[in-house]
Amino acid sequence: MSKPLYTIAKILAATGGSSSLDPSTPINAISIDSREIGPDALFVAIKGDRFDGHDFVDTALANGAVAALVSRGEGNKRVMVPDALEGMRAVGAAARSRSRAIVVGVTGSVGKTTTKEAIRVVFEAAGETHASIKSFNNHWGVPLMLARFPETAQFGVFEMGMSGPDEIRPLAQLVRPHIAVITTIAAAHLEAFGSLDGIARAKAEIFAGLEPGGTVVLNADHPQLNVLLDEANAAGVGRIVTYGEARGVDWQILDMEIAADKSFATVEHDGTRHALVLNVPGRHMVANATAALAVSHLAGIEPAVALRALAGFGAQPGRGQRLTLGPSDRPLLLTDESYNANTASMTAALDVFAAQTAPGGRKLVILGDMLELGKQSASLHASLVPAVNASGAEGIYLVGAGMAALADALGPGRVAAHTQTAQEMAEIVLSDLAYGDAVMVKGSNGVGLARIVDKIRQQFGSN
Repeated sequence: MSKPLYTIAKILAATGGSSSLDPSTPINAISIDSREIGPDALFVAIKGDRFDGHDFVDTALANGAVAALVSRGEGNKRVMVPDALEGMRAVGAAARSRSRAIVVGVTGSVGKTTTKEAIRVVFEAAGETHASIKSFNNHWGVPLMLARFPETAQFGVFEMGMSGPDEIRPLAQLVRPHIAVITTIAAAHLEAFGSLDGIARAKAEIFAGLEPGGTVVLNADHPQLNVLLDEANAAGVGRIVTYGEARGVDWQILDMEIAADKSFATVEHDGTRHALVLNVPGRHMVANATAALAVSHLAGIEPAVALRALAGFGAQPGRGQRLTLGPSDRPLLLTDESYNANTASMTAALDVFAAQTAPGGRKLVILGDMLELGKQSASLHASLVPAVNASGAEGIYLVGAGMAALADALGPGRVAAHTQTAQEMAEIVLSDLAYGDAVMVKGSNGVGLARIVDKIRQQFGSN
């Protein structure tokens, strides 16, 4: 019989909680969703923005949870703690303390989820790997992912996000990475920081959790590199590895070629050149994969193993996933970039879409607001004009108040439709789209463009 993830005794030791349950009771899963309860699961009743997990304890237990970590309420199968979220953090800290895995932390304004996934794919080719799922990268997502960290894992990859200052630091101190990756700095959450340098300093909070002797891996292709280097030096980081297209970096991207559905590049490190082939287009995807190459090298994985793994790497839902819908002779091509947007990711996505050809119809883009840009919102939205024009889009559909600035900058007659909500746009787009078209959907998650993606998939069907 395999060793359980935890026992009730281990949960009590980590949290200082109390319970009438048998201390030997095994725990093999941790969940905060009463609808997703696996065998031998511990349900953690955290309080979120919209729901309080304590209202779903009975449901979780009825669905198969063997125990619930709670801060109030009565009944059997409870582990009582002062605060359920802090209890989950304590369990995560215990999991990290017992682990002998190589642990990687990933943050950045753009590309952190894709880079995390690229590292995961490479690590899985080399050994047992545990990685954050979806975008579980905030104050409850990181502790949850750590709490699920198996003791037997050889590698761990954790994503860390932020929307304000002093949010990365406590996450990094919990994860304690041996390798900390910062993908790039861009105008995401600019409203909270005031400048790109401010964003860079906030991302650099990840250095506070770096294990002694650890390594920082930095994308060098942005103007805030020196800010990050200064912060790394101030934090006493002993080893810094850089990657990108810039000259003089440790992992330099050369001879890049972006096709409609693939990317090719040569990556040079210490005088050795590696042929990188990706099953997904985009300069930014090459950068993300190069970060994974650098990390895998630091983790002792042979470049050949990493390159083979990356050859099968693809984009994730909401982050450039490409779908072929309908008949094979005249499909509708859908590029799903609906999860997030800032000027850097928007420009990158439009650049990739420029290489896309429509199977037999038109090229269309559905662009939603880039949120949390503060006073610079109008100018940053308007700055997308060159990328939109270069994309070759014949139909331009805009969603949200911020996109008014782009509509004005594009000029009369260029925008097919501009609505305030995704729901309004869905009705328009579904009547305009046809098989043979190529369409890209891109915007901040809060705009809700994922609903448009879902409706397109439902109407046009998937092969």
